[in-house]
Amino acid sequence: MSGRAWQGRFFSIWAGQQISLIGSGVAQFALVWWLTVTTGSAAVLATASLAAILPQILLGPFAGTVVDRVRRRWLMVGVDFGIALVSGALGWLFYTEAIRVWHIYLAMTVRAVGAGFHWPAMAAATSLMVPERHLTRIAGLNQTMQGVLSILSPPLGALALSLLPMHGVMGIDIVTFFIAAAPLLVFTIPEVARSRPEAERERISYFGDLLEGFQYVWSWRGLFLLLCLAALINFIAQPIATLLPLMVRDYFGKGALELGWTESAWGIGVVAGGLILGIWGGFKKKIHTILLGVLGMGIAFWAVGFLPPRGFYFALGLFLLAGFMNPMANAPFMSLIQSTVAPGMQGRVLSLMSSMATGMAPLALLLAGPLADLFGVRFWYLVGGSGMILLGSLAFAIPAIMHLEDSRPAFHGETGELPEEGAEGDDS
Repeated sequence: MSGRAWQGRFFSIWAGQQISLIGSGVAQFALVWWLTVTTGSAAVLATASLAAILPQILLGPFAGTVVDRVRRRWLMVGVDFGIALVSGALGWLFYTEAIRVWHIYLAMTVRAVGAGFHWPAMAAATSLMVPERHLTRIAGLNQTMQGVLSILSPPLGALALSLLPMHGVMGIDIVTFFIAAAPLLVFTIPEVARSRPEAERERISYFGDLLEGFQYVWSWRGLFLLLCLAALINFIAQPIATLLPLMVRDYFGKGALELGWTESAWGIGVVAGGLILGIWGGFKKKIHTILLGVLGMGIAFWAVGFLPPRGFYFALGLFLLAGFMNPMANAPFMSLIQSTVAPGMQGRVLSLMSSMATGMAPLALLLAGPLADLFGVRFWYLVGGSGMILLGSLAFAIPAIMHLEDSRPAFHGETGELPEEGAEGDDS
């Protein structure tokens, strides 16, 4: 798509999605707070977290196959309306005072299933709407918005709860979902150009497409190794975030206020890093920007582990640095997938990537918890930071990763191609 013609369509759809994410963040905060006040149970909160995580881990590769088989525009519309119905049902239960804890579990599970389809659909559709040279900037903008949402959602959720009953908060979520769906009903999204005849494609089963997705990743050594690297980094990083409250309270001897400062420092760093990346665009080779971000985060977390207990204010600066480096690693990673993976495979690859990364969280926590109890919380910051530095450094020595952008998989199935420039696709 030439010139700036792509911007009106993409940013209309993108803005609607960001508004919807704000509504979802407010609703999520309200639901977790309701569970906290109503039950006061850590087990209930842990179960709610599992309800929000497990569907995305288990359904990831299967959802990605659906994304690559159907029209992504209508899939996103369907998910938006479906989750709006779930929020409406919760609102009714709150209004009639018939709400039960298991209703929240069920709603969080359904919302997580919807997100498991919606996220890869939007990410894969982005590469069809945005010129390749702008993908890293768009990914940086997305990282900035994630930082902004992490900062704004809690206070907005608290404000909503102070002004509205729970069914009113659910109403906010419903309105924002309709706002997200509206641009999708107006603007088309280009469809992937298929090489196989329609009749042949119809004969290929869903599980045939699923298997092709795994074969595609396995046959591309650089992509496979990069996904494994990302999974290992998530394995290391997840406990660092989870153990932060204990690090602030038990090691630095601070309280809730200082924990809030630390999380804000991270969020401000993410916003700043995303903005800088959105303007700069990163190095010409995306993998260089990715590894810069990984090494930067690793150095920052490693340094936190070396601080003495009286070094809390230095820790704030290091968390600001780590947050700044986070978009440098994540945003180019996303744009690398979008610019190198064939359009007809992106749903499957992105979902597999998400499942591998998210699936590391429970495994990492099972290991990190006992180790932190045995050696102290700062031990994991030292181990995690060192691990990220080691993985980032090793990647430079692996040609398949360093030359990923110049290589292609040894795969002979259908992958789909970008539509002709300027084509709108048949979305009727």
